[in-house]
Amino acid sequence: MSTLANQLAAAEREEVARGIRLLLARPLLTEAADPPGFDLVRRRREPLAKWFDYTCGWSLVVEPRRGYARLAKVRAGVDGSRPARRARSGRAPFDRRRYVLLCVTAAELLSMPMTTIGLLADRVVQATATDQALPAFDPVHRPERMAFVDVLKLLEAYGVLRAVDGATEAYVASPEAKVLYRVDTTLLMRLPTAPVGASRLAVPPDEVPLRFEELLAGLVRERRYGGAPEAAGSGEREEVRNEPAAASDTQRNLWLRHSVLRRLFDDPVLYRVDLTDEELAYVTSLTGRQILRRSVEQAGFVLEERAEGFLLVDPDALATDLRFPDDASTARVAALLLLESVCSSPGGMLPEQFAEAGADLLRRFPRWAKAYQSADGAVRLVEDAVRVLCDVGLVRRAGGRVVARPAAYRYRLAETTSTDADDRRRHRQATGTNPPATPSTTPAFDTPDEGDEQ
Repeated sequence: MSTLANQLAAAEREEVARGIRLLLARPLLTEAADPPGFDLVRRRREPLAKWFDYTCGWSLVVEPRRGYARLAKVRAGVDGSRPARRARSGRAPFDRRRYVLLCVTAAELLSMPMTTIGLLADRVVQATATDQALPAFDPVHRPERMAFVDVLKLLEAYGVLRAVDGATEAYVASPEAKVLYRVDTTLLMRLPTAPVGASRLAVPPDEVPLRFEELLAGLVRERRYGGAPEAAGSGEREEVRNEPAAASDTQRNLWLRHSVLRRLFDDPVLYRVDLTDEELAYVTSLTGRQILRRSVEQAGFVLEERAEGFLLVDPDALATDLRFPDDASTARVAALLLLESVCSSPGGMLPEQFAEAGADLLRRFPRWAKAYQSADGAVRLVEDAVRVLCDVGLVRRAGGRVVARPAAYRYRLAETTSTDADDRRRHRQATGTNPPATPSTTPAFDTPDEGDEQ
């Protein structure tokens, strides 16, 4: 009996750890998108909710009948590295126009359990026409319809909209397209995770640009920590930290625990220099280290603790929403190829140096990165590559330069294979097959967990 109990306890620990990592990667987990994952979260929802509340101060809501689980992440600061993305156009990030349409469309859907694409578009036209702060929506123009379709496809991906008749993409070709939707208004209301509703911070429209940072901090204010939030830290991302200015010792310690662990479990790497003095003192204290290591173990991660900071490795890559290195994206391949140059420049690289390095890559691999084979292609390539490196915490921008961060030295490029015409002919003669149409890169690492950073 004791052996069986131990086996059941071990199975529960493994499932809870797997559920934590699944939800970290997909805070909105639906039964339609991942039936096995949702079933696991449904069965272990109580220990999962307790872990997220204690460790990060995040709430977890699981609706078994409606088929979704929603982890309400609240970040310590502003982070634009995970934007909403279009289902079309190579998954380009949303622009300002699409975010505006997303907010207006979501507001109109709250009172519409069933709707058609034409009726919804008319409601959006009326809403934008009556609000002077919003640019009017005009579905007569194709770019406007494309933006509207991108918004609807995103809501479909979330499970808020379900097309029961017709296809959303048809609206791009014609505003007369017929599409019938079923709306999950309950799930729609679960999408925002800000602790404070925007309506409670209502200010005159002309004051919003001047008070934007203040309003943004107000949206993520959490009363459980006491005091009023204040801006803190100047970090590379110019974060607005939701740090209480005055609170009891208990509330202060709770804030320190959550602020550190939120960043560790939500970012690829956490550097000590990015922590405030109090956060660093907490995470290096006896109590803080015990809580850190226990939380990491319960979540199934491997903790790498170095002099420069902390890094979590997910052996199963369940919590990894962005893999690096990864041959699936031209920008990520270029990022890996350029990383060696950045690491070999202690003082960092100037934009001109990066542009020359990007041009050299395009010359070496003329059959690769066809979207960048243009007059300004080298500049666009390095901009996209640097953005990838910044998002995964491997480089930072400082004084007009791009400087390698400590985690960048974990990577080493071992081989780069050209795929020009001569090489392709030699490859066919030797093997009878065609080599890949892009540069083949073989990275080497200081650890065996290749590219599985959370």
